[in-house]
Amino acid sequence: MKIYRPQLQQTVASALKRSRAVVLVGPRQVGKTTLARTLVPADSANYFDLEDPRVEAQFAAPLTTLENRRGLVVIDEVQRTPELFKVLRVLIDRERSPAKFLLLGSASPALLRQSSETLAGRVEVHEIGGFTLNEAGPKDLSKLWLRGGFPRSYLAGSGEASRQWRAAFVRMFLERDLPQLGISVATIAMRRFWTMLAHYHAQIWNAAEPARSLGVAENTVRRYLDWLTQTYMVRQLAPWHENLGKRQVKAPKIYFRDTGLLHELLGIQDAAGLRAHPKSGASWEGFALEQVLRLIEPDEAYYWATYAGAELDLLMFKNGKRYGVEFKRADAPGLTRSMTTAMSDLKLEHLSVIYPGDRHYSLAERISVVPARELGGKDAAALLTPRYRRRGTK
Repeated sequence: MKIYRPQLQQTVASALKRSRAVVLVGPRQVGKTTLARTLVPADSANYFDLEDPRVEAQFAAPLTTLENRRGLVVIDEVQRTPELFKVLRVLIDRERSPAKFLLLGSASPALLRQSSETLAGRVEVHEIGGFTLNEAGPKDLSKLWLRGGFPRSYLAGSGEASRQWRAAFVRMFLERDLPQLGISVATIAMRRFWTMLAHYHAQIWNAAEPARSLGVAENTVRRYLDWLTQTYMVRQLAPWHENLGKRQVKAPKIYFRDTGLLHELLGIQDAAGLRAHPKSGASWEGFALEQVLRLIEPDEAYYWATYAGAELDLLMFKNGKRYGVEFKRADAPGLTRSMTTAMSDLKLEHLSVIYPGDRHYSLAERISVVPARELGGKDAAALLTPRYRRRGTK
């Protein structure tokens, strides 16, 4: 089985038309190399994989290796040679440069800093993640939620094979990937923290409790959290606050970006175990949130909460307008006081409630319930705007 990603391919192709250099960042095993090889074959003289010792030796003299290349040049695992960015700046700035560069890298503080400082104004940076519902297809929503979007986990021949792959990924990420990215931390300590963080999924972050449990300072666990965020394992969703005359929460919410890894660290083995697990609702919230963010690509995204109890799972700014989203793992979500408060206080254009059911219906003016499966359709983005009306609904 193979899943094609035409929208992602089009994004990269369009970026390469605009810019002389494009950086694709994301965790290992999400398909960066597979995508690049659709543009430049692996056996091409213009394809450089820096994990290959022979290629790494060539880059002892990077200017000599690259200066006469023409067309599209792919450099894979670019974070292994951060000094390369200075050479790329020289090559990109050449008048009528004969080459364009597609740089692939596992996200890291060093890579992001180098690309932003050395190639500022010269490069586009795009994130690549695992499969989305739009790519996997609506009928496989439950499978995607359980296994996550990493291609080898999602496409595994059985649930057991998927779990084994995810267990191996977690181990290799801690033992190999973090050290290679320049992040020095004891494997046991980071695994304990990562497992503990799974129980904070979809909750407001407070460093005090995990710091006490691990016996370290609060700034240490904040550093651990930032590392997992910079490597695209975790999302810190920032709070939105404005002058409303209400006390508003100002700490981020924490989400695993891939629910397959979340379920591995929570010990969830199958669909029945997921449905019965006390974190099932939180898992659904994180899964649906990632799907919406990948689909809509908002200009800005936040959550909103007040100490009086009003909250909104996701506040998106898109083209100067505000849209709200709630995520409910319920058979038939109803209208809540929080929804009407958010509509009024935040002046939302529309509020959508995403749930795992099959029926689309209205709760109130500009508040509608949307089946998550419809996020995998061709016009999915329209579901989150007040312009969308399904035949037979008001």
